[in-house]
Amino acid sequence: MYNFLETRTRTLKQVVVSMLSFSMKRTLLSLLVVSLTGLTVFAADKDSVVEEIISRVNNQIITRSEYLREKDQLKQEAQQQDPANADRIYMDRERDILRGLIDQQLLLEKAKDLGITADTDLVKRLDEIRKQMNLTSMDELEKAAQAQGVSFEDFKQNLRNQIITQKVISDQVGSKIQVTKDEEQQFYDSHKDELMQPEQIRLSEILVSTQKPAAANEKTGGGDKPAADDDPQALAAAEAKAKDLFAQIQKGAKFEDVAKKNSDGPTASQGGDLGYFKRGALAKELEDKTFAMKPGEVSDVIRTRQGYVLLKVTEHTEAGIPPLKDIEPKVQEALYMQKLDPALREYLTKLREEAFIVVKPGYMDTGASVNQTNPIETSIKEASARNLKSKKKKKLGVF
Repeated sequence: MYNFLETRTRTLKQVVVSMLSFSMKRTLLSLLVVSLTGLTVFAADKDSVVEEIISRVNNQIITRSEYLREKDQLKQEAQQQDPANADRIYMDRERDILRGLIDQQLLLEKAKDLGITADTDLVKRLDEIRKQMNLTSMDELEKAAQAQGVSFEDFKQNLRNQIITQKVISDQVGSKIQVTKDEEQQFYDSHKDELMQPEQIRLSEILVSTQKPAAANEKTGGGDKPAADDDPQALAAAEAKAKDLFAQIQKGAKFEDVAKKNSDGPTASQGGDLGYFKRGALAKELEDKTFAMKPGEVSDVIRTRQGYVLLKVTEHTEAGIPPLKDIEPKVQEALYMQKLDPALREYLTKLREEAFIVVKPGYMDTGASVNQTNPIETSIKEASARNLKSKKKKKLGVF
């Protein structure tokens, strides 16, 4: 199940990692979303201050509630990443939380200057999420979000901000990074020990399930219809369908297309891709069969507890250090990421120097530049004082 609660604020480095998504660290549905909504809450008692501003970035604000939500999310991520060292991970990153929020706001404002939008991309991304969750409509996706206690409008806004931020990074920073052949060779030579890999295969599947009638029975509460495993006719029909799909592939149909249209497995929308498997990760019978296959080969129909499956070996990697030509894209990505980190920090420092940023005492922007031109804090206080004299009431906590 997709976790909508993970669509909270992230540090900029995590956004970059999400954007570039290393092949050697494949992640499924790891949405790393930027949330930059400057939320102001008004109380029934108009004399009450119910929201505290901790930073101003040009005409935008960052509130304490945003900051605290980011801290909570960081704690959760650290716990999921490494429970034994969660406290240390949190302490290492906690000091940069405000920096990340300011970075993100600067990038969103830059997007406005560049005319970068995300409407089309947002629709595509939402549809991808819908397919990955095996939902039939956007209404179902909205209900799934609400079931997890998440506002669907907030979820879409967070996702839109993530897409826009990534576009700015790619356009303004990533497009200027170059990786040379000499750099690739040097990286390869100096990281050979880390590049050692076990024998593994990459599999795709087409599943004709024998479990669906039973599952449907449970949903409706009926108990008079037999499960597929107990119904010879249902079993025979499932096997016949699997054999027919195999025949279509043998005649030239693309495995991925057949999987998308016919597979009952959760990987159908990805063309059946199951990912990588090392020796020992599969059942002995499946391991013996698939590890003996060549890339591109498709197995005969195999009976499993879930139903009848066809397996395709899309890659077969031998144990050892692969030649550079076989992993060049991964080496390029690693080098690109190495260069992107400092280049992005330099770019964000430049944006800071062109912006007006104020941080409330007691909070720290670890990305601040000594060349930043900040508004004079006393002028804000004086303006607030004048405002208090004229209206005598305050709705926002201004520092």
